[in-house]
Amino acid sequence: MLDGLNVLPEGFVFPEGILRLLISTVLLFAVVLLSRALTARFIRRTVVSPELRGRWLVNSRNGFLLLTLLGLVIIWGEELRTLALSIVAIAVAFVVATKELILCLTGSMLKSGSRSFNLGDRIQVKEFRGDVIDQSLLATTVLEVGPGALQQRTGRMIVIPNALFVSEPVINESFTENYGFHVFSIPFRRGDDWRAAQVACLDSANRQCAPYLEQVRDYMTRVSANRGLAVPAVEPRVTLQFPAADTVHLVVRVPVKVGQRSFIEQAVLSEVFTEHDFLPERGCTPVRAQEPAASGGQEDV
Repeated sequence: MLDGLNVLPEGFVFPEGILRLLISTVLLFAVVLLSRALTARFIRRTVVSPELRGRWLVNSRNGFLLLTLLGLVIIWGEELRTLALSIVAIAVAFVVATKELILCLTGSMLKSGSRSFNLGDRIQVKEFRGDVIDQSLLATTVLEVGPGALQQRTGRMIVIPNALFVSEPVINESFTENYGFHVFSIPFRRGDDWRAAQVACLDSANRQCAPYLEQVRDYMTRVSANRGLAVPAVEPRVTLQFPAADTVHLVVRVPVKVGQRSFIEQAVLSEVFTEHDFLPERGCTPVRAQEPAASGGQEDV
């Protein structure tokens, strides 16, 4: 019958160190329980006041409990330290193995907390640009727009890991819901008739935006009042940039309805360049520096 009570495998032997710790733990519990019983008995016999007796009993019980915990820490301290190191090693390995997943979850919480964009917004992260059609805890799906600064869909779908939102800035091109601004540049050489092109671009932009210019002005006024911002000028404008000594860029900014950026840009470009190329006039050659005289002392005619 006693053989049936043996639940340990045959030949199993406790390690000497573990057996010593178990014996010390049993002795600790025995000493604490005995001391608590003797202390409680002494308090019940010697303390007359019920309130004081109850307070001492509770305090003694808590004291012996703390003493037990301290004894366990002292007895099992080395084993607990080894266990803690193992747990830390496992945790570090887990973090390294799931680093990208953790970054994706962090990026999802970041973009949700900052409300950087919503479904339907046009965003750009690094070189990825498109309209948001789906969001999840790990990735954001966009319909690609481009290439480059073009405002047209390419028909491709891009799945952006949310980890990019932790380290990369997000450009939201749909900050205003109904109306916004669109900026595009037209490069010219310094010798081209860029002054006439500047006037033509401004006239065309004014004609294209005239039907809804007042609606844009009212909308921007409301948005600025709600967000505490200065009201931006909504009239079309053409400014100059000189990225190089022989290059001129006409930077055109026009107010547009959301979803019509490409339409307005192409309408302005088509109207301006349909009949004019703005090339330099024929017969106009750049002035060259006078060449030095020939060896005979006479100049070329």
